[in-house]
Amino acid sequence: MNAAAFAVNLAVTATAALAVLLAAFAAGVRSGRHRSVDVAWGLAFTAVALSGYVLSDGHGDPGRRLLATVLVTVWGLRLAGHIWWRSRGTPEDPRYTRMLSRAPEGRPRTWYALRMVYLLQAALVWFVSLPVQAAQYVPSPPGALAWAGTALWTVGLFFEAVGDWQLARFKADPANRGRIMDRGLWRYTRHPNYFGDACVWWGLFLLAADSPIGWAFVLSPLLMTWLLAFGSGKPMLERQLGAGRPGWAEYAARTSGFVPLPPRRHPTTPAAPPARHRP
Repeated sequence: MNAAAFAVNLAVTATAALAVLLAAFAAGVRSGRHRSVDVAWGLAFTAVALSGYVLSDGHGDPGRRLLATVLVTVWGLRLAGHIWWRSRGTPEDPRYTRMLSRAPEGRPRTWYALRMVYLLQAALVWFVSLPVQAAQYVPSPPGALAWAGTALWTVGLFFEAVGDWQLARFKADPANRGRIMDRGLWRYTRHPNYFGDACVWWGLFLLAADSPIGWAFVLSPLLMTWLLAFGSGKPMLERQLGAGRPGWAEYAARTSGFVPLPPRRHPTTPAAPPARHRP
């Protein structure tokens, strides 16, 4: 790997991620809804991958560069499009309402949102995407680990896309209003989309892992998995769902919290709603 070229790449991709999140910030200020940052999340990863693809020309293997870029772009655009479609015409996301309520008294909430939501997410996009950027600079063609990563990415995209589609169909039926989604993939895990997201990023890590330099970036998928399973993903959503939603405790008692598993046939005690205490 050309260290000097990769260093330039890191600076440009950081700028690309920041530009997308600042554009989302401007849109959020104009609309008064900061949930637009969730659409920008997938778009920022796409911008990083496309920037890296252009900059790595002449440094990385063409096939590996194209593979990494296509996988990230497909994932990022699907996610951004899904979130945009799901959130159009809806009010502010309660997560961001609660977050902005913690802004220091006397200080503008707008600048607090910039620092705690948009700039933080720009940094996360850049850090989580480091294995993809490294893969684009690996000079050798994809090997066994890279193809295994592609297979894992496919599994992850399946769980994300199918889980989102199943949930959207469930919510579209007025008869299901107020009910817990416990069908399809949601029968085996309470968060098929979060599990799929973790698989996607471990798969993308493997695109770089058949080169020694790729293992230097193992913290990136570890961080993404932690955010999904223990940080701003699953715990935050379950606090919201567990707050008095009928049937939630019974569903949580029989259904795996993250990794898909067969439902428990005889749960001993219903799981209590998580206690109150997201990047």
